[in-house]
Order: sequence, then C-alpha cells, then structure tokens
Amino acid sequence: SMFIREPEFQGQTKDRLATQEATRIVETTLRDAFDHWLTGNPPQANRLLDWVVDRSEERLRRKKEKEIGRQTATRRLRLPGKLADCALSAAEGTEIFIVEGDSAGGSAKQARDRASQAVLPLRGKILNVASASSTKLADNQLIADLVQALGCGTGTQYRDQDLRYEKVVIMTDADVDGAHIASLLITFFYREMRGLIEGGHLYLAVPPLYRLSEGAKTAYARDDAHKAELLKTEFNGRGKVDVSRFKGLGEMLPKQLKETTMDRSVRTLLRVEIVEDERVATGKVVEQLMGNKPEARFQFIQERAEFAKPDELDI
Repeated sequence: SMFIREPEFQGQTKDRLATQEATRIVETTLRDAFDHWLTGNPPQANRLLDWVVDRSEERLRRKKEKEIGRQTATRRLRLPGKLADCALSAAEGTEIFIVEGDSAGGSAKQARDRASQAVLPLRGKILNVASASSTKLADNQLIADLVQALGCGTGTQYRDQDLRYEKVVIMTDADVDGAHIASLLITFFYREMRGLIEGGHLYLAVPPLYRLSEGAKTAYARDDAHKAELLKTEFNGRGKVDVSRFKGLGEMLPKQLKETTMDRSVRTLLRVEIVEDERVATGKVVEQLMGNKPEARFQFIQERAEFAKPDELDI
C-alpha cells in the first residue's frame, strides 16, 4: 500500500495512476523479488518472455498494417514486376502459380493459359515466418511481392473478397528442396493468411519426377512407386523403356509442364485443408517444426525416428 500526496491520474476516467514517484517506488519494491522468481522458474519465465514478445510484435504488425491501409486506400494497385498476370480481371475461374526461380517461371509462363492463369516466380526460399520477427517479415521483399500479387492483405486485415485469384497453386520441384519451399509457403499462409486456406483457395501442384518412354508411347510418374506401377501396367516389358528423371520444373519443356501439371483437363491438384477436429494439434505441430526452438524439432525426430525406414531417408 502507498499513500501519495497529490496523486496524478491519466485521462478523465482516472483509472490509471500517472505519478512518476509511484512508478519508482513499485519498481524498487518488486525488482529483486521478481528477478529471483524469474531465475528460479525458467519454464514460466520463458513462457512470460514469449508472451511479451508476441504481444509486442502483434502491436508493431497492426501499426504497420494500419499505415499500409492508409496508403493503399488512395493509390492504384501496383503489382510486382515478375508477376505474369492473367487477362481476366475477375477472380472467378482464375489461378496463380507460385513457382521457384526464374527458370521454372519461364517454362510456366509459356505453358500457362494466358486468359486465366498467372505465374509468380520466387527467387530462392522465402522467410520462415514462424521463427522470424515482425520486422524481418515486414522487410522481406519476396513476401511483400506475394502479398501484393494476391491483394487480400494479411493477419487481421485479410479480406477474402479482395483475393485476386480463385486458386493459389504452389508449384515446386518434386524433390526435397521443392518440398521445403512448399512447407515454408504453407507455413506463411497458415500463419498470415489462414482465411485463404479455410476458404479452400490453396492448392499444391503435383509435377512428375520421371518421364517414361517406349517408342511413341510416353508416360509420367510422380514418384518411384508410381514409376514401378507404370512399368508393370502401361508398358508390356518387351521393349526397352527409357526412364529419365527431371531435375526440376525449369528443365521441363513448356509442353511437358502444361500436359502434366498445368492443363486443367489432365493435371492433379492437392487442396490444403485444416481438419476441424485437429486445429489445436495442427497449430502445435507447425510451431514445433517451424518455430524458433530447435529442441522441439529434436524431440519430434526422437519420438518418430523408429518409424522411419532407411530407404525413405533422403541423405
């Protein structure tokens, strides 16, 4: 308890004491005891620190979103230079392919349907938003280009009706690096544009890993298991089957990319969804695998290492 002569209050409601002397007295009284408590309770101290940091970053993000909102309200939409946009202006029936690198972007731009398919090449791997600060997130050019191309905003400013495309398709190479880039993009959408996933707009393309040919006959395989299945079913085994492995989307001819991955009549798309009954578990796994605590990932590997088969590891 403190008795203060002539106290000063903040605002007309007087619900907060503004006397500087009171602040000094409270800090002097609590500092040592609080320091001892933090030192003696590391788990609670870490949770408290994480909470404070999260609240601080959330305030900074809201402030920046408000500033961006004021700017965009009075200016025309400016799209990223690398975006090859589609001709249709309405979102219905349109889709944007997010590809890795200019090489894959060049093939995709030639293979696309210019009326309804847009292509945005990303240079390298985007920032892991689950472990990055709000300042790094705001300063990242790749993420800024992606947000600008979609036009629907992020976080609390997300507006499904402002999304410029009906489908957002992540199209990466069918290898480990491609899977990592897809994971980073899904993490970004999950943390910053969850409404995009909940609205059923996010998809994964399924590009082939192998090309099998025998004479005039050609088939494409998604993985090793699919390749083995095609060799048994599609080819009679009498002639020699030429099997070639694609190093990436950039190595594929535009015609091959179109007939395997982009043509609506023959392609396969996987829709990314959040299972309603597993929302809490999903958030926990995303934080565990993509967050800034390596010990959580180490624990995840330890708990599941016994289920991994040696032939499934890409080392």
